[in-house]
Amino acid sequence: MASNFEASPNPVSANSQVYPIVMPPLFSAAEAVGVKEKVEELCQQKGSVTSGVTSIVLDFSATTFMDSSGIGALVRCHTLAQNRGIELRLVQVAPTVMMALSLTELDQVLTIDTVTPNQQRSLPAASQGTENVVVMTHPSVHSKAKRLIDIAGAFVGLSFLALILPFVVIAIKFDDGGPIFFGQVRCSWLGRRFRMWKFRSMILNAEALKHTVENKAQGALFKNPNDPRITRVGRFLRRTSLDEFPQFWNVLRGEMSLVGTRPPTPDELERYEILQWSRLDIKPGITGEWQVNGRSNVSDFEDVVRLDLKYQENWSLSYDIKLLIKTVLLLFHKDSGAY
Repeated sequence: MASNFEASPNPVSANSQVYPIVMPPLFSAAEAVGVKEKVEELCQQKGSVTSGVTSIVLDFSATTFMDSSGIGALVRCHTLAQNRGIELRLVQVAPTVMMALSLTELDQVLTIDTVTPNQQRSLPAASQGTENVVVMTHPSVHSKAKRLIDIAGAFVGLSFLALILPFVVIAIKFDDGGPIFFGQVRCSWLGRRFRMWKFRSMILNAEALKHTVENKAQGALFKNPNDPRITRVGRFLRRTSLDEFPQFWNVLRGEMSLVGTRPPTPDELERYEILQWSRLDIKPGITGEWQVNGRSNVSDFEDVVRLDLKYQENWSLSYDIKLLIKTVLLLFHKDSGAY
């Protein structure tokens, strides 16, 4: 697999083994895999007297674009280096890249040296200036029309939520007396974390008992059609998809879209291969290809990735509307809900 980065085979300092890696202008997909593999190779040298690495420096001076695959590679590189006791440092990070790191809060985790004013003048024009910096990974992310549809749909969904709320509250309270809503940390565009809301459909200590339930899915998914943690009311809410309606609040806040990809949990994200991060190039949605193509029957993560990439390739406003109509029609099908 070709990659456009370079690594120095010799240490920069006589006292410490410091290896620089010159990052590619476009840090995505194949390049991200290449960088991760090189860092992994260097980390494996840790412990050798003659070739042990103490520090890896990623030089971003030529990089003007980074997508979710690049974010995923940096997360993996950070973990690899940290586990080996090796310093990982990013230098000469341009505003466009820095914005992506800030959006995902990686700027609070990684050691980063931003560009100086003198270095700023020598950067490519696309990366100069901090004003109006926009991270563009997919046209749907910054589509004003899509956002207007999301806002309109969110108000409609929240209006319906207000109508059913009293009945759901009574049902859940009579069932086990626990909280009405369940908030779970999920990952949005570029891996940004947010709290996704649902009507609670599981017992109170469901998260603590997750390890006791057999996973029937393949890859970075967790599913079990007979999950014993689901309550009686919860099973009805899932079967009718009513448990999803609080997510319209996430749509209104801009954390989700009406149509997009399935939002992963952080522990699922930790199991992703670099190329699988590409599904995070767009915002997650309440519905999407996975929803109208089997939902609960999709148990292989590779199929989820395939459907998400299909959505990214075919995206248009008319395609979103088509998926929304399909979703509404599926709600009236007896086997449309999740288990």
